[in-house]
Amino acid sequence: MIVIIDYGMGNLASVYNAFTKLGFRAITTSHPEEIANADKVVLPGVGAFSDAMNNLINLKLDEAIKMAIGKGTPFLGICLGLQMLFSESEENGLSKGLGIIEGKVHKFSFPFQYKIPHMGWNNITVIRDSRLFKDIPAHSYFYFVHSYYAAP
Repeated sequence: MIVIIDYGMGNLASVYNAFTKLGFRAITTSHPEEIANADKVVLPGVGAFSDAMNNLINLKLDEAIKMAIGKGTPFLGICLGLQMLFSESEENGLSKGLGIIEGKVHKFSFPFQYKIPHMGWNNITVIRDSRLFKDIPAHSYFYFVHSYYAAP
């Protein structure tokens, strides 16, 4: 079963509906023991980095996430959920992340001709084999809406 972490922020219904439409069994939870014992875990996210981290910590979900990842549970961070896995973010000042991935989340600082937030369809290049991209053709298009990027 896929466990989708509910920490009071994020696009839970969209993520849950996507998995169930694809035929997967999924639940949303804010119980640390369900996260620590899950078969697969998804951390979605929309919102401010520091608020999201505070919610994870206040709900005691930070340690459950670290435990699940530490024992090798397949884990997917979506948008802000991915960003929180990093050591820190510079959104609204410097905020500490979960520190699972060493690195920092930076705000884009493009010249004025590029619009931020970056929104639109772009193709990606997979540079390392991954189960996540196993059946996705090379140079497939993905939709992006973001003002920050994660740098390991």
